[in-house]
Amino acid sequence: MPKESLTMKIESEVFKWLKDSSGWNNEELAKRLKTSVETIKKFETGEKDPSLRQLRELSTIFKRPIASFFLSKPKLEKPKPKDYRLIPEKENQFDKKTLLVLRKSRHLQQVAKELSININYKIDSKLKRGKISEKPEIIAKYYRDLVQLSEEKQIKFKNPYELFHYLRDVLEELNIYVFQFSMPVEDARGFVFVDDTPYIIAVNTADSIEARLFSLMHEFAHILLGESVIDMPDPFLSSRSQIVKWCNEFSASFLLPKNLAIKLFDSHRDNLTEKSTLKTLSNRYKISKAMLLVNMNRLNYISNNDLNTIINIKPKVKKEGKSKGGVGIPSDKKRLSEMGNKFISLVANNFDKEKITYTDALNYLSIKSKKFNKLLSQAKK
Repeated sequence: MPKESLTMKIESEVFKWLKDSSGWNNEELAKRLKTSVETIKKFETGEKDPSLRQLRELSTIFKRPIASFFLSKPKLEKPKPKDYRLIPEKENQFDKKTLLVLRKSRHLQQVAKELSININYKIDSKLKRGKISEKPEIIAKYYRDLVQLSEEKQIKFKNPYELFHYLRDVLEELNIYVFQFSMPVEDARGFVFVDDTPYIIAVNTADSIEARLFSLMHEFAHILLGESVIDMPDPFLSSRSQIVKWCNEFSASFLLPKNLAIKLFDSHRDNLTEKSTLKTLSNRYKISKAMLLVNMNRLNYISNNDLNTIINIKPKVKKEGKSKGGVGIPSDKKRLSEMGNKFISLVANNFDKEKITYTDALNYLSIKSKKFNKLLSQAKK
């Protein structure tokens, strides 16, 4: 019997769960499987089962192991984070790539929890929580002092990447795992999970590094408020949500404290919004020109009209470019960028103590054996 005629019995509710959680609609699936929409609907109702060829294709496009299709019922998964993106008519609707990143981050969170228990690592984060009733700049100052980010230290970083790595390291010391994955920027710029431990922050590598810095501290603010969210942090956008506004102000105050901003703006008052001034201050403090302009407006150095005029004249200020999202980067460097020192070191320590097998370690790190030792050598154990 030809393979094409072989059919695989799948529970209809399992098929629908796998389809919906991967972001595919019936029309897209029908085109990809070279079949009809009516056939896809029959898969959902259980009137028809996919062929072996179709099942293999579904496994590939859903990014799920074939075994997932043979479950007796949908696997219970944690809910998606609260949608604070404020995208009209797209609430709780996400791009396929964003859904995949959410699933992958959830998986890594669970792996980190299990591996930490294996070797008696703490997974709780002892944080000074924030409240929406408190001034975000006060909480931001507390954490800036806690991680010892002085003006002098901020200036000494060679570029925004060094500042990002420093902040990533200090957050991971607080038992917050920081992941970096590529998603469509217009769909999401970051998210956090605080409904389980260890806490997770993920930021978008399709964004500029300056934007990632702002997102990193914005998402950290959400952790302080104790809510799992997915959003689009942007210093230019005034939000209808008081929580998003609070997190924006926390991030801006952390990266450029009010007293420092006033000192800088006073010293450049005569040419504050000139291109050369914005470039100098942006390079010196490793923050975006957008954040500088918003702080100037917030501290009454420029009016709302001035800000809007500058945005219209210099549209590139808002989005200063995208990274290449890891294109052409060796797999060991890409995994280090995606997962961070803490996660990779956790896997390495479990392997060293024979808590997991070599194959387990490779699978957790999504790395081939020839790159394994090179990856571990780059991480801080």
